[in-house]
Amino acid sequence: MHDHDERHVPVLSNEVLEFLRVRRGGVYADATLGLAGHSSLIARALGPEGKLIGFDRDSEAMEIARARLARLSEELGSEMPAVELVEEEFSRAAEHIAEGTLDGLLADFGISSLQLSGAHRGFSFQAELDGPLDMRMNTRTGVTAEQVVNQYGEKELADLIYEFGEERRSRRIARAVVRARPITTTAQLARVVSAAAPTTKQDRIHPATRTFQAIRIHVNGELDEIQALLQAAPKLLKQGGRLVVISFHSLEDRLAKDALREGLQQGTYEVLTRKPVTASEEEMDRNPRSRSAKLRAAERMGEGHKFESRKKNKYRA
Repeated sequence: MHDHDERHVPVLSNEVLEFLRVRRGGVYADATLGLAGHSSLIARALGPEGKLIGFDRDSEAMEIARARLARLSEELGSEMPAVELVEEEFSRAAEHIAEGTLDGLLADFGISSLQLSGAHRGFSFQAELDGPLDMRMNTRTGVTAEQVVNQYGEKELADLIYEFGEERRSRRIARAVVRARPITTTAQLARVVSAAAPTTKQDRIHPATRTFQAIRIHVNGELDEIQALLQAAPKLLKQGGRLVVISFHSLEDRLAKDALREGLQQGTYEVLTRKPVTASEEEMDRNPRSRSAKLRAAERMGEGHKFESRKKNKYRA
């Protein structure tokens, strides 16, 4: 499994470091540790007085991240910052981080390459990665994709695929899924969805993409998780601390955009990205996953600050 380490490329890594404004000796949290791609870059810049706190509910990812950071520690020696790894949902960040202590908080909501490429986790609709329908990031708890696909009513399924997958053909897909039960593997589900809603000329994605996304978001309660983290963020950041959020589809991006707009109106945030920042052509060529990545960033203002006074500032476009 450990060959993932070298292949895993974190998206928008230069932009993340720039917007987080990583300072030597600071305290930074990576809410979505994954395989520690971003965290390794942050750790290099922190120095021995700095501290890095990483969260991931996926025990397999955590094991790889731990090994990767241990190797980094060997390389950096006395320059390695303190590292605290928390194998829990990032929505529980406030239980592990004292208020007003963070210089920066990063959340990259993309599903990791490890989860996509491990057939046994059931995230992928690629036929050669046929696996059981699981899709849980935390495999210790919760409902599996197989239970959703085989036990939910047709209307419940259709609503879920429409809402979380933004899939217009959700009713047709739900009907086909119910007829094809029992469905036990990812390839079988992908075939059923593709037959019910074949690719059209406008589609640049696999016909099962949105349905798989919808089930994954539901199984992991992803939008509730994100909402909880975004609500906690202003309390955890110091004055002048930075929040950087990377999302991969419009549901996540909307939550981030709304949270920053609300913070701007309340005077808790100055928004640093008027438009979301996207990957360069070069990065898209190198790492196709970065195509749909959108980065938004904000800086924590002091209490009672009203944003009108900052309006003269030109934010970075």
